[in-house]
Amino acid sequence: MDGGGRYLQPMTAYPAGFAVARAASGGRRPASSFKQPSRIKKLFGASSSVRRRSSGVPLEQRLPRFLGTGLTLAFFSAVVGYGLWQGGHIDDFIRQHGEPHHALARTVGLGLEQVTISGISQMSENEVLAATGINGKLSLAFLDVNDLRERLERVPMVKSATVRKLYPNELVITLTEREAHAIWQHNGELFVIAADGTVIDLMQDERYLGLPFVVGEGANSRSKDYLALVEAAGPLKQRIRAGTLVAGRRWTLKMDNGMDVRLPEIGAADALARLVKLEHEQKILEKDVLAIDLRMADRVVVRLTEEAALARAEALKKKPMRGKGVDT
Repeated sequence: MDGGGRYLQPMTAYPAGFAVARAASGGRRPASSFKQPSRIKKLFGASSSVRRRSSGVPLEQRLPRFLGTGLTLAFFSAVVGYGLWQGGHIDDFIRQHGEPHHALARTVGLGLEQVTISGISQMSENEVLAATGINGKLSLAFLDVNDLRERLERVPMVKSATVRKLYPNELVITLTEREAHAIWQHNGELFVIAADGTVIDLMQDERYLGLPFVVGEGANSRSKDYLALVEAAGPLKQRIRAGTLVAGRRWTLKMDNGMDVRLPEIGAADALARLVKLEHEQKILEKDVLAIDLRMADRVVVRLTEEAALARAEALKKKPMRGKGVDT
């Protein structure tokens, strides 16, 4: 295994005709030699003189040799091909051997016999091959690497992909996977998302339970903002369990005791600093409070639990009123 890649010996679990294996090193071919411009001009000159001299040669002598034979063979090949197509034989051939051009390329030694995949840790080789549509009936010569790359990059887990051919028989695929960044709850479902908000998969694996948790429309694309707020909470960040994006503008934090902390759209970090101070001085998170509203800079509004609200109401009833006509 090299660089997070997974390599298999000549495959048995994959479609017949190719295997996932270790990449073979390829050499650089020597650069082609070019004819000198003077030589090219001389050849063009000779060519033009031949055309002038041939103007008086009979037509049958100017035609290429075996032209009639070639045209005859082409005609009969077309007739045979049409007959095979009408009889359904071509479809049978394609089902058994693949497209004719791929079959022809395989017969001359350009079949797809080896696939090397690297850069995967969360995906399997089977998932990569399924995404590309690669099978043993294809040939290396006629594979479109750009099409394969685009297919791979449509897979949510794949951030980027490169695909290249190593002639005569090997295809090399290198992937960069997206990393799980947070869990997003939307319309009652849980999704694992990447840092850019892309949905990677449904939340089906317990190993993601420790990821940050965001809720609400558009919260997936704003998860970085939420994490910045968590960091701004300083000593209270371990008590923050989730963040809900409200109307796409501001966050409400859910604390570990079920309390909601409503933050303003602007100045959310400053509001969290006030919360840290309130907790230090008054232990506000330990009180019978359902929600703390920090959206106004000059005051803190709290919503008491039902029991706390009833107790406060009773206490106010028993408290003597001061003022005119009232005994103290």
